[in-house]
Amino acid sequence: MPTDIVMPQMGESIFEGTITKWLKKPGDKVQRDEPLFEISTDKVDAEIPAPATGILQDIKVVEGNTVQVNTVVGTIAGDGEAAAPTSAPAKAAPAPPVKTHAAAPSPAAPAEQPITEPEREEDDDHARSSPLVRKIAREHNVNLSQVPGTGMGGRITKQDIMAFLERPEATGASAPAVPARASTPATSSSVASPRPAAPAAATIPGDLVPMTQMRKIIAQRMIESRRTSAHVHCLFEVDITRIVQLRNKTKSAFEQRHGARLTFMPFFVRAVIIALQQFPIVNASIEGENIRYHRHVNVGIAVALDWGLIVPVLKNADELNFLGLQRAISDLGERARSKKLKPDEVEGSTFTVTNPGQFGAVFGLPIINQPNSAILGVGGITKVPLVVTDNDGNDSIAIRSVVHLTLGYDHRLIDGAVADQFMAFVKKSLENWSEEVG
Repeated sequence: MPTDIVMPQMGESIFEGTITKWLKKPGDKVQRDEPLFEISTDKVDAEIPAPATGILQDIKVVEGNTVQVNTVVGTIAGDGEAAAPTSAPAKAAPAPPVKTHAAAPSPAAPAEQPITEPEREEDDDHARSSPLVRKIAREHNVNLSQVPGTGMGGRITKQDIMAFLERPEATGASAPAVPARASTPATSSSVASPRPAAPAAATIPGDLVPMTQMRKIIAQRMIESRRTSAHVHCLFEVDITRIVQLRNKTKSAFEQRHGARLTFMPFFVRAVIIALQQFPIVNASIEGENIRYHRHVNVGIAVALDWGLIVPVLKNADELNFLGLQRAISDLGERARSKKLKPDEVEGSTFTVTNPGQFGAVFGLPIINQPNSAILGVGGITKVPLVVTDNDGNDSIAIRSVVHLTLGYDHRLIDGAVADQFMAFVKKSLENWSEEVG
């Protein structure tokens, strides 16, 4: 019997996934556990391995479509069961009308086999949706029959309902219609002046390309964070000449001894960890009207990808030494870029570090990674003339290596004085670095 290929459940809170790329085509031979297709979920992008060895018999769900977990998306036949694929890629099914929040158009679909999707699940409003979408609808008192669906077959995706909630009329979406009153003469004060018609938007030449699933999620999360946290930023200039000299002196021996590159990131992460232990409120988060003080420091490390941004998490980073931090940071970054991360590896951060300086930025004003209360932005390291004071109090000008660190913090929880004290502690740790690097 052919082996079904199913959309995997990549975490307890994940109900659906989007197939972003098939790595094989019908008729190709596949080996068990080799990457077969790529998916994107609310949590992570990942490569999904083949469940069996054989021939990819058909593809039931094509790239760009979102389906519920455990949906059969294709089948694998044994070597002796199918000499050729039962279906071959053909033209895509007609796409739904384009909307301002339209999902990505589906690429080629098998000709003999229609695109399949999970069995229709009827809710109170007879709308196609996932359990997650229905949960959001219940929480916001939304009638799903009024939400336009851009998914396969008119399915309502998470992005659809979130876009609907952004509309001013969404709050009254499920309220019963108010019966019209008998018309009465209107006084001049009650008649609104007609608004002039808005001018037609000028057409600007260019290509209109739908957002990727990851880009939609990033956009949603950034807006949510801005609306949730009272963002404030403080900027500190830090002289890390000592660290630059130490790294230049030891990086070759470090790589030979440990088989890992010595980067600047573990220096910043280590300084942050020590400071968070001194100022636990910066490592805390808000839960309703309560404050959650986290027992451990879980540091999220923002990783820039060619197709977006992801934040893998160093769990219990406070228990790692310098070498452990360097190895963990390198490992998470490498697996993020190769889509090897698991959902639980991008969850549970208590503080985040992002590094726009690697691309030349002097500093940045990062948005807080929810539900964290703070995020550190690391700027570029540059050589500048700086006034330095010796032990006798004499001033002189010297060429020093300087970095600008920005702390974005939630002013609902962290006061400005505490944020500045936290950053002063980080600055002191970096400027007076004395820890062995291994």
